[in-house]
Amino acid sequence: MNSVNRRSVLLAGLGAAGAGALAACGNTPGSDSTPGLIDPSGSAVTRVEKKRPSTGRVHQRSLTAAPVKLDLGGGVTAKTWAFDGRAPGQEIRLPAGDTLAAELTNQLPGRTTTSLHWHGLALRNDMDGVPPATQPAVRAGSTFTYRFIADTPGTYFFHPHVGVQLDRGLYAPLIVEDPREPLRYDDEWVVVLDDWLDGVTGTPDEAFAELKRGMGGMHHSGMSGMDGMSASPSPSDSADGGMSAKFMLMGADSRLLGGDAGDVKYPHHLVNGRVPNDPAVYTGKPGKRVRLRIINAGADTAYRVALGGHQLTITHTDGYPVEHRQADALLIGMGERYDVLVTLEDGVFPLVAMAEGKKASAMALVRTGSGRKPSPTVRPEELDGLILSASQLRAADDVRLSSKKPDRVHRIELTGGMDRYDWAINGRKFDMRAPDAHPLRIEEGQRVRLDFVNATDMWHPMHLHGHTYQLGSTGPRKDTTIVLPKRKVSVVFDADNPGRWMLHCHNAYHGESGMMALVAYQS
Repeated sequence: MNSVNRRSVLLAGLGAAGAGALAACGNTPGSDSTPGLIDPSGSAVTRVEKKRPSTGRVHQRSLTAAPVKLDLGGGVTAKTWAFDGRAPGQEIRLPAGDTLAAELTNQLPGRTTTSLHWHGLALRNDMDGVPPATQPAVRAGSTFTYRFIADTPGTYFFHPHVGVQLDRGLYAPLIVEDPREPLRYDDEWVVVLDDWLDGVTGTPDEAFAELKRGMGGMHHSGMSGMDGMSASPSPSDSADGGMSAKFMLMGADSRLLGGDAGDVKYPHHLVNGRVPNDPAVYTGKPGKRVRLRIINAGADTAYRVALGGHQLTITHTDGYPVEHRQADALLIGMGERYDVLVTLEDGVFPLVAMAEGKKASAMALVRTGSGRKPSPTVRPEELDGLILSASQLRAADDVRLSSKKPDRVHRIELTGGMDRYDWAINGRKFDMRAPDAHPLRIEEGQRVRLDFVNATDMWHPMHLHGHTYQLGSTGPRKDTTIVLPKRKVSVVFDADNPGRWMLHCHNAYHGESGMMALVAYQS
């Protein structure tokens, strides 16, 4: 199969996971102030938490969110916010069944509030880190301790759930180890991908302020109609209200993503906090088998990932095992995670994360012997080989959900566009000041189906908190999945974790704009 046909297979598969083309068609947590909804700290949440398998062991961690000047390598520095002076933050690792007690100290400037969301974990609702839906925001100068049982092995990460703070340096890996790990490998390497602008071209808040003006506010004389890329702004842009397009990206196009690939211009793309011309390096030995835990912590970028000279054996996505598949490359959206196995060859090899549709890439190195460092712009042939995404994977037998008619079905229509930057769900922009205003109600014990119907011209990685759903009837178990433009993807899950849970696009700017909803358990 040639590379064009392989890409076509991927494009078709992304939209087929459940249905095919689109037809023509502020309450305080703990107050029980929303009638009929289970409270994030209520008795139902406590009851389920007590049933989680627990070893009784507790891991104490301290995390401080504060301003920092980061060295991204190659002479690039960035003033940003990070945990304990580094980005990615220091990895947290613990065995399944252990309890994590993580004390967050907020030393961010001014009156900036923050939180910690434990992305992908099915944990107790009041520790999910979404103010004000599940907890009050952690105020500047104060602390908050997140304490919960991490009972599901897998590759996860954590980040704030306040504004667009995800697009700063406030993120780190969370690895929950399986005490009965069935995979056999010699070593592992955690690979964190990120798109970076903070402290280089501006701040995420400045980028969001520009995006919110929409393409309708774009000063058209400052744009090239030939190739869709923005040209230098005219001197009159700021005076007459036109947009200078300092942050808005035009002309990012990807066949794999069904068209428009992203909204934001990023000067750098990083692997483990390093730019391509001064990359992070993994050192190993030829013949050794290595598990890569790949996390896309970016805010607006999907990555096509390949290791030059190697094939990838995909074993997990979003923490859950899949039937093993070999691929040359994989497509990973924001918030997704993949575990892959590779058997190392002899030499120096580029691990490249191509920013899909954006004509840029991130790179790290795998070194097992002598050899020259590849060019920072190297493009391994594997990037154009067999490219897989979650829609082409199947859940492993032991985690596949049983066949069952859904008790509750919710249509999740993704709406909005770049013209007015009015991203929403079912035509309603989410208001975090009143998170319980229009909940998607479910009941404990139900089998729930969500029909993601993308009515927009852009792809969206849809993330559900507190649960892991299944793509279609046999697809992988995930918490974040790509939904292509004008496509429908159906997912199912069992309502077994009471509380009030966010459902949102993990494009940080789409979510903050309003593409969110609350999935809430009825009491």
